[in-house]
Amino acid sequence: MSRPPHVTAGRYAPPAAGRELVAVSADGSRLHVEVHGPEGAPAVVLSHGWTCSTAFWAAQIRELARDHRVVAYDQRGHGRSPAAAAYSTTALADDLVAVLEAALAPGERAVVAGHSMGGMTVMAAAGRPRFAEHAAAALLCSTGSARLVAEATVLPMRPGRARTRLTRGLLGSPAPLGPVTPATRAVLKYATMGPGSAPDRVEACARIVHACPAAVRRAWSHVLAGLDLDDGLARLTVPTAVIVGRDDRLTPVVHARGLAAALPNCVGLTELTGMGHMTPVEAPEAVTSAVRELTSRYLTAAPTMTMTTTTSTPTSTSTSTEKETTP
Repeated sequence: MSRPPHVTAGRYAPPAAGRELVAVSADGSRLHVEVHGPEGAPAVVLSHGWTCSTAFWAAQIRELARDHRVVAYDQRGHGRSPAAAAYSTTALADDLVAVLEAALAPGERAVVAGHSMGGMTVMAAAGRPRFAEHAAAALLCSTGSARLVAEATVLPMRPGRARTRLTRGLLGSPAPLGPVTPATRAVLKYATMGPGSAPDRVEACARIVHACPAAVRRAWSHVLAGLDLDDGLARLTVPTAVIVGRDDRLTPVVHARGLAAALPNCVGLTELTGMGHMTPVEAPEAVTSAVRELTSRYLTAAPTMTMTTTTSTPTSTSTSTEKETTP
């Protein structure tokens, strides 16, 4: 399948993968997997969020692939991974495990980073033996484990049943998003990004989100509305860092603080001033730096148990089958 237009053009399009794989999940769902960077380098696995794709990690792939082996995959129904018959947190865990087994050698360990639904994927998979075999450390980026709809502040209303009901309806709307226009960019920026986000970053996020099929977007919205991964969070015992934008309306900072408090082995909480929900695009250097710190500490050195809390103002810058590709 050819790469979607939002992947091939623009400043935030990721480089072509050195290898492409197809990971087969427990129910037979096929997942598009890309491998970037030199073989034998420290491994990083990137799991994107709801309505996104591997293109969302463009900045991290481009930077980390210089000296890491970066594995990125499309969640089922997103990007180049076909839609599936089932959508659930079990499917999220099954899919991540399938990717780990397809892309990593037996016993090979990696830092696993997840944004939004990708972070929920990490929590869902935490109790799996194959996850324990391959995960050296984790990064939970702009995510939460439960009460997503109740805590979301996308609608400027007082917390309560009315806001929760309306938010659930908004996020679960079956209507196609349509073409990217100035109006839709403004809506997406308000709902998912910080007020100071640069226009090219808003454009990149809009093109990625609008490429997600409406039926897939709605199916996953129902899963997220009923999310309860607190048990998975308790089983996430590898060293785990948490990062969040202070202006995040989809998974507000209360989630990140709750994750940091509940994780068995939290090694850092970073709150990014002025950033919204799309932190890997809005604050690429901060997210990339967090991944690098985890790989340097837990893939090349003995782990420590120190937890830190940081408030940061980022600098603004811009069974498997395999196929070889040319970068």
